[in-house]
Amino acid sequence: MNMENQKNKIHENYACPLPITNYEQVTLAHGGGGKLSQQLIQQMFLSQFKNDYLNAQHDGAMFTMEGKRFAFSTDSYVVNPIFFPGGNIGELAINGTVNDLAMCGAEPLYLSVAFIIEEGLLMEDLWKIILSMQAAAKSAGVLLITGDTKVVDRGKGDKIFINTSGIGVIEQGIDIHPKRASIGDKIILSGSIAEHGVAIMSVREGLEFDSPIKSDCAALNNLVKTMFEASKDIHVLRDPTRGGIASALNEIAGQAKVGIAIQENAIPLREPIKGACEILGLDPLYIANEGKLIAFVAPADADKVLAKMKTHPLGKDAVIIGEVVAEHPGIVTMQSSIKGTRIVDMISGEQLPRIC
Repeated sequence: MNMENQKNKIHENYACPLPITNYEQVTLAHGGGGKLSQQLIQQMFLSQFKNDYLNAQHDGAMFTMEGKRFAFSTDSYVVNPIFFPGGNIGELAINGTVNDLAMCGAEPLYLSVAFIIEEGLLMEDLWKIILSMQAAAKSAGVLLITGDTKVVDRGKGDKIFINTSGIGVIEQGIDIHPKRASIGDKIILSGSIAEHGVAIMSVREGLEFDSPIKSDCAALNNLVKTMFEASKDIHVLRDPTRGGIASALNEIAGQAKVGIAIQENAIPLREPIKGACEILGLDPLYIANEGKLIAFVAPADADKVLAKMKTHPLGKDAVIIGEVVAEHPGIVTMQSSIKGTRIVDMISGEQLPRIC
């Protein structure tokens, strides 16, 4: 189908032309958190579902009800394999939605869970997943209060898919939003990157390392609470999951229309992870994390927020990796270890399918 015909094609049941796209079918890369993901969201979903809450393109929707501010978020988990070093799909689902709420500055309260289970999944495996979800919820201080279960034919579901949605309350004085990234803000990263994605790939590829590689899967809400003890005036929070820190920083730069400059030497990367990335031919900047956050903090508060983070187990390795600049708005640059500077673009393809 040529582009002109595609532009004019009308779905037989709806009077709305199909958006122009170079793809006739959805690809795995459309779910990778990079450029194609953004195109899919912008062209297909936001074009039809747009409203003030959704247009914010935050980790969750934020709204006010009876004088109180809330955050609401949802996510689906399709990781392969469902058990991996450092976790499983169940605790990933709990922690992932807890983190999305925390990145809105909210204290997570209640979660829903929906299971799509493939016929043939071992009951023992399902029980392990359920137990891990309960433990993760208890650790994060949230309750699972509603849910749903569906079973699909063998071969139609790849063992198990899980959706979790959650709601949390935002305290007065907290205003976290990607558009609040301001020139001069320091960018803090809570610890070493790429651990979740490399843990998944090491299992898939059957790789073994002298030092064990585990997912960093963890709930970040208590770390965020600790950060607010230093300052409630944190501008942006983001957990760099699909697409890694590169995609997360590009999204923020684009939404706030500011430039971002980071330092390669400042980014924590454990040697086993670095070695695995070299073996697998992967760039750690684009690999998923499930227990790390990025914070944009005004210069006056950056050092005290960083110091407070270091008192928490999940922030003990936190560092400042860069800052927001007036130059090159919408673009992320990185100064390399040899003092050269390159653009860190959003990934266009899919490095790691079925990663979270």
